[in-house]
Amino acid sequence: MLRDCLRSSVIEEDMARLYARGGLGCALFGRTVLVTGATGMLASYLVYYLLWLNERQRAGIRILALVRSEAKAAKRFGMYVKKEYFHILTQDVCAPLPLAEPIDYIIHAASLASPQYYGPNPVEVAAPNVLGTYYLLELARSKKVRGFLYFSTGDVYGKLTDGVGAFSEAQMGTMDPLAPHSCYGESKRMGETWVASFAREYGVPACAVRIAHTYGPTMDLAHDPRVFSSFMQCVVEGRDIVMYSDGSARRPFCYAADAVAAFLLLLTQGKPGEAYNLSNLQEYLSIAELAEMLVSLVPERHLKVIRQQRSGEYMENQLNRGNRPSAEKLIALGWQPAYSAREGFTQVLRYFAEAESNEG
Repeated sequence: MLRDCLRSSVIEEDMARLYARGGLGCALFGRTVLVTGATGMLASYLVYYLLWLNERQRAGIRILALVRSEAKAAKRFGMYVKKEYFHILTQDVCAPLPLAEPIDYIIHAASLASPQYYGPNPVEVAAPNVLGTYYLLELARSKKVRGFLYFSTGDVYGKLTDGVGAFSEAQMGTMDPLAPHSCYGESKRMGETWVASFAREYGVPACAVRIAHTYGPTMDLAHDPRVFSSFMQCVVEGRDIVMYSDGSARRPFCYAADAVAAFLLLLTQGKPGEAYNLSNLQEYLSIAELAEMLVSLVPERHLKVIRQQRSGEYMENQLNRGNRPSAEKLIALGWQPAYSAREGFTQVLRYFAEAESNEG
């Protein structure tokens, strides 16, 4: 039996709080929305909200979910894959999509974002950002969509001047296109260039969101090696957190529900051809501070933070250890983060504890 992915107190709370932000997403009611990479961490939380709108607010949104694995989509979205309004597409995003039906909005989130892929699979990392973005923008052009949102990244900034502090979308650093890590950052840059070019030449209402560090209940704890996911896996499993660095690098941590609020705002109100930073500088934590905060969420387990040298290959981005992308441009549109890091990670912990209880 397929599960009800909305039957979670955490998901229900987050979705209700999103809707309480002035009826967020009402512009999508009765429309058709295509989401690529729909099973990804952030895209799936966005899809959860669209499902919630249909089920709780009778929104009538037709959801086209482009995925690589139909089985993964069924596991992620459960019983809702059988709904009349939900359609799974399993085509490669790096090829044209032969869709005859009208499409109103496109969210392009398909990407291999984890550094674990940069070394062994650089072509597969770059292709969705370059080829996929081009074909989807061509589709957006032919369908005369109302909005197009491209998931970009703070990695596009490359190496900024040391001590730059908070930086805006107008600033840009250097990047070596031949460096292994650049398969991600450079291809995301090209995706943004496509967005700006299609907006400028064809009037496609497309913009990009440069996503900084985000987290949420849809994290893949077992397969995502990024620090916030690895740390949370330790806490969920009741193990000490092992930190493979000095913990001094600082990052702004944004909860998934806050990210979804930004996505919907940009999809409907973002300026065509523009890019917007998505970051929560109110929660600008060092990796060490994050680790200590996470173990403090479960004081009864007496967990510790242990420092060790990393063994094995992990292509960590060493640029901008004081990464502070300013979200002022996004805030000017009306966005504000609603979750502190402690509150957000508590939601994540509750979600996994609830899931474990249901499985048991």
